[in-house]
Amino acid sequence: MSYKVRGRRIVIIGGGEEALNKVRLVTKTTAQVVIVSRDIEADFSAFEVTVLERGFDPADLDGAALVFVAEESADAELAKQAARARHIPLNVVDVPAECDFYTPSIVDRAPLTVAISSEGNAPVLARLVRARIEAMLPPAFGKVARLAGSLRHRVESLIGDGAARRRYYEELVTSTQVATAVDASPVAGRFEAEVLLEGHVARGSAKGIVWLIGAGPGAEDLLTLRAQRLLQEADVIVHDQLVPDVVVDMGRRDAERISVGKAKGHHSFSQAQINTLIVRLAGQGKKVARLKSGDPMIFGRAGEEISALRKAGIDYQIVPGVSAALAAAADTATPLTLRKVSSGLIIATAHGADDSELRHWAALAQAGLTLALYMGKSTASDVAARLVAHGAGPLTPVAVIVNAGRHTMSAYSGDLRTLIGWQGTLADGPAIILVGEAVAAGDWAQAADLAAQTFKVA
Repeated sequence: MSYKVRGRRIVIIGGGEEALNKVRLVTKTTAQVVIVSRDIEADFSAFEVTVLERGFDPADLDGAALVFVAEESADAELAKQAARARHIPLNVVDVPAECDFYTPSIVDRAPLTVAISSEGNAPVLARLVRARIEAMLPPAFGKVARLAGSLRHRVESLIGDGAARRRYYEELVTSTQVATAVDASPVAGRFEAEVLLEGHVARGSAKGIVWLIGAGPGAEDLLTLRAQRLLQEADVIVHDQLVPDVVVDMGRRDAERISVGKAKGHHSFSQAQINTLIVRLAGQGKKVARLKSGDPMIFGRAGEEISALRKAGIDYQIVPGVSAALAAAADTATPLTLRKVSSGLIIATAHGADDSELRHWAALAQAGLTLALYMGKSTASDVAARLVAHGAGPLTPVAVIVNAGRHTMSAYSGDLRTLIGWQGTLADGPAIILVGEAVAAGDWAQAADLAAQTFKVA
């Protein structure tokens, strides 16, 4: 709840640091703030408050909307009794059991205020949530919110449909152009907002867009802030099979969700059908989040979808994600490039690789480059054998990382020779194979040893 305090008093009993903390909070309201204490220790001079350096008098609560008790004293006990007798909401600092209400953690983007409250027993959690929200809301967000408020009547007069108005405001508060302008001056911000409004009115109906969003390797906290924001704006989320539900659920609650799951040997949608689907949805004026595992531009078939969108004249935007190779490197502290060891990184798919590609990879591995091979889990031993056959050293370090970037990550380390003879079973999930001298510099203390489950190679 937000409590109405305009024209009334907020009384704080206490003169120390805890009282000062409450003053910082409540002086952001339109109430008259009164401090009562026999012992004024903190400096309240920076705030518009009334300081009464004396004992508490019940008359101090005349016209009070809220009472804070921020000290332990006889006066504090009298104040608590008087507040309860008058049924004035009371907050006793750091004593949840005696509180009628709690003060939330605040994210201040004036005139917008976000309040995060716990049930009195988890203030640390509330502060952590506040830090997360502060990171998501840029400093200029409050100025944009004020601008949106000033445009309310004009927008209502020009855009009659509620859904269309919502789309305008969504574009307004997410426009980097408007944010930059309003941060420079209110006049510049108003001009950009008016240009945006005129465009919406001129178009009449909504204009669809497709966001090709990288969902990262699967952990929701590896999703970028931009991806999170666009998921909250999307009308429809079209997602791949490898994108976990926890990431899909970060979208707007009322957004339509369409799974176009493509797993090895099981394609519920062909690529042509996916292209047709996203073009059709955007053509209906919808904001479409095309959510792909990892990065959309790395083995995500984004090129084919972009081509279809261009041909249909549909706007699109690409949002990068953390690719599995980078997540695997982070999970195992493996430097994919390393001075005097590896001067570059090759990203390739092992699935369906022919001899000419493997010959090329073997030469690159010999030259010191690191190979990151995607989609090679089922053919890992065969790929390792063919790399050695084409000249790669049998003792070249190798690692297999399954479910990179997730809490279920598993790692296996060895060399090409031991991978050829691997007899064990890899954990379920997508895998990345890293090959090259730099792999030896990773942290493999918790990794399974490929050599522990191999047979002797002749």
